[in-house]
Amino acid sequence: MARYRGSVCRICRRENMKLFLKGDRCFSSKCAFDRRGYAPGQHGQRRRGKPSDYGIQLREKQKVKNTYGLSEKQFRLFFQKSDRKKGITGTNLLVLLERRLDNVVYRLGFTNSRTQGRHFVRHNHFLINGKRVNIPSFLVKVGDTVEVAEKSRKVQAIIDSLDAVVRRGMPQWLGVEKEKFKGEIKSFPVREDLTLPMQEQLIVELYSK
Repeated sequence: MARYRGSVCRICRRENMKLFLKGDRCFSSKCAFDRRGYAPGQHGQRRRGKPSDYGIQLREKQKVKNTYGLSEKQFRLFFQKSDRKKGITGTNLLVLLERRLDNVVYRLGFTNSRTQGRHFVRHNHFLINGKRVNIPSFLVKVGDTVEVAEKSRKVQAIIDSLDAVVRRGMPQWLGVEKEKFKGEIKSFPVREDLTLPMQEQLIVELYSK
């Protein structure tokens, strides 16, 4: 399945939840979800019927998949990997998604959104333990350091994003030194660190059919 390239504001409206896919715009009065908090399309304002169990599970999977900006194939591979690990499959899945480099640079405040994080990673703006990494799906480990490349520290988008990181908050499993454009993975995230409402068990039930 090809990556979705339409308006991401439609995704939030479809899921009936603000997923913060456009960074700072989601905190402003320009947010499409705040202005039109109903499903997109000409029938979006019609009364919704009661969804089936399958429909509820599907929507939860779509919500998490779209939040992290993955294709269906990528998301399924992450699920299969989490299913092979010890522990709770749903929690394993969310932890693996959080460990993706494009998500980590967003959480550290180096980018305004995960989409921008993926774009900047691919364009060699970041170093992992001093080595350049341009793979958005790269999984960070405890003790890894993530820093902005020397030549990229003058990029205005990165500077502006660091200035606005207070608004989003910093997860406890990460540490950042804004002056040095450097962050550290202090630990792996736990379920309590993920504040966006997600019912991962519904995804496990969907893929278990």
